[in-house]
Amino acid sequence: MKLTVVGCSGSFPAAGSACSSYLVEADGFRLLLDMGNGALGELQRHIGLYDLDAIFLSHLHADHCIDMCAYFVARYYRYEGGRCDAIPVYGPEGTEQRLTTAYDDTPSEKSMSEVFDFRTLKPGVFEIGPLTLRTERMAHPVDTFGVRVEHGGTSLAYSADTGADEALVGLARDSDLFLCEAAFTYGKEDIEGLHLNGREAGEHAARAGAKRLVLTHVPPWTDARRNLADAREAYDGPSELAVPGAVYEI
Repeated sequence: MKLTVVGCSGSFPAAGSACSSYLVEADGFRLLLDMGNGALGELQRHIGLYDLDAIFLSHLHADHCIDMCAYFVARYYRYEGGRCDAIPVYGPEGTEQRLTTAYDDTPSEKSMSEVFDFRTLKPGVFEIGPLTLRTERMAHPVDTFGVRVEHGGTSLAYSADTGADEALVGLARDSDLFLCEAAFTYGKEDIEGLHLNGREAGEHAARAGAKRLVLTHVPPWTDARRNLADAREAYDGPSELAVPGAVYEI
């Protein structure tokens, strides 16, 4: 299983990074975790525009899903070979309505379901291609799902956006790579049920026994190096900051 960081900025794109988007590949199958602001352009640095097999949207905040509107245009108006077949899109309840409204809030004959096969996420375990996914709701103001992806005896855990949450520890238990948000700064922001800071990300990784920690979703206004140092105070395993284009063999 291979993970490529397409974008890792939190809240809004940074000068050098799109918002949250992560490409998971195994046995020729390509799953995208989130498609935030700027992600579609960056994705094309790594794969062809129509090479995705499925999309997982952790929640419906713009920095995790808004480039789906651009992807709809690319798939609906494809000129070579005709319109694309519908690709599975897994997201919280109301995903189709949210994206349709973001794209065009006036009545239209065009339907996103013509190129996206929307499927509603719930906590549980299911298969996507050769991958096994386990989802849990996270502590965030909107319906949000963290995910554990397994293939061939290896595992990747992705926090999505969340505050401190025991469910996240369970998802990341003994994971080979834990991709964890760290949007807040330890000792600065203290808003329950919204985001983790670097220290909390490290604490969750330590409690889960994760083998490797990669911090992501750090907004441009946050000192990422400080967040990493705070994480390392709580977690003594390998840890680093996500950067666009980074590739991990899991």
